[in-house]
Amino acid sequence: MAGHAMRIREGDQVVVISSKDRGKTGRVLHTDPGKRKVFIEGLGIIKRHQRARSVKDTQRGEQTGGIIEKEGPIDVSNVMLVDPSDNKPTRIGIVREKGRRIRVSKRTGKHID
Repeated sequence: MAGHAMRIREGDQVVVISSKDRGKTGRVLHTDPGKRKVFIEGLGIIKRHQRARSVKDTQRGEQTGGIIEKEGPIDVSNVMLVDPSDNKPTRIGIVREKGRRIRVSKRTGKHID
C-alpha cells in the first residue's frame, strides 16, 4: 500500500490498537510516510545507549551519556484516530470539496480538520 497518503497527521490524537501499548492514547509527534510509521508521545518507548560527548557549542554544554529512552516507530496500521467529537476510535475517509482533500470520520461523518 506504499504510495498512498497517510491519513494520520502530526498533532492527531490516536489510540494504539495493536502492540505492547495496546489501548493507550497519545498525540502524534511526527510521521514517516515513506516507511508508513508514526511516533506517538510517550508510547512505543525504545532504549538507546548513548556515549557522553563534549560539544563545542556553548549553549548545550556537555551531552550526557547513558541509556536514553525515546519514542520508537509504530506502524500506521496499528493506530486509529480518536474522533474529536466523541473521543472514540474511528476510521478516516477522504472527501473532496472544491478541489481540497478533507478528512472525515467514518463513525460520525463529521469533518476532522
